[in-house]
Amino acid sequence: MARIGAIFNPYTHSPDEFRDAVLVAEREGLPELWIWEDCFRTSAFAAATAALAWTEQLRLGIGIAPMPLRNVAATAMEIATVERLFPGRLLPGVGHGVLPWMAPGGARVASPLTLMSEYVPALRALLAGEQADSAGRYVTLDAVRLDYPPASAPLVYAAAEGPKTLRLSGEVADGTVLDSGHTPEEVRVAVEAIRGARADAGRPGVHDVVSYVVAAFGPDAEARAIADVGDKPDPAERAVWGEPAEVAERLRPFFDAGVDDVVFLPASRIDLADSYAGAAEVARLVASA
Repeated sequence: MARIGAIFNPYTHSPDEFRDAVLVAEREGLPELWIWEDCFRTSAFAAATAALAWTEQLRLGIGIAPMPLRNVAATAMEIATVERLFPGRLLPGVGHGVLPWMAPGGARVASPLTLMSEYVPALRALLAGEQADSAGRYVTLDAVRLDYPPASAPLVYAAAEGPKTLRLSGEVADGTVLDSGHTPEEVRVAVEAIRGARADAGRPGVHDVVSYVVAAFGPDAEARAIADVGDKPDPAERAVWGEPAEVAERLRPFFDAGVDDVVFLPASRIDLADSYAGAAEVARLVASA
């Protein structure tokens, strides 16, 4: 089933606004709220745990936490703890992180692809309750097993953009997070690469694809959405705007391209209550279609 979520953007809203934003999202019936962990702003897992404790229904997506900054065993412990406390409500994702930001923290790696190829399978194994052994270039584990793995392991998402990372995500992750600013056709190409790589790797099951999409509701929605796309060509194809029914209709090409979950990146600094209310109404329209 097609899904809808929205983002709490740490660049347009401060951590002091997070609790109110979470409560608004829950009150409006927004199915998913997504956050991310950029250096050196806020901890994704601390924020997700707080948000889940404040709410009853909302699911929290982490898209993403940077692998170079986090030991894989520690990440597995974080995810397992949150999953056991709030079963089925965490959507954890990892990624390369912004490479220039990794160096100040002493965490930049020479081969982000190698790191992902070692890290994500180890993380998935640990969350499945398996023993993980690895003597890789970046991930070294000697008979590591979680004492308290989740009763049911959550999907592990990987962020991907370039062709090699898209294919690797399909090979090793359970889902992929695509950044905003892409046309439906560009998204289609990415989805085909991801799912083709999964099939080539002989992995059964469905790969879940999340796509961030710039969205705006209310006055001057079109201008604000297009402005947030930036200087890319054909900006009107890379965003959605209008009343909830209009936005739901504009999303059809993204879902037709193979996306499972559209997550709205609110245009600029806006009123989160209005934005999340609009997103929640779009979610209801999409679910009933």
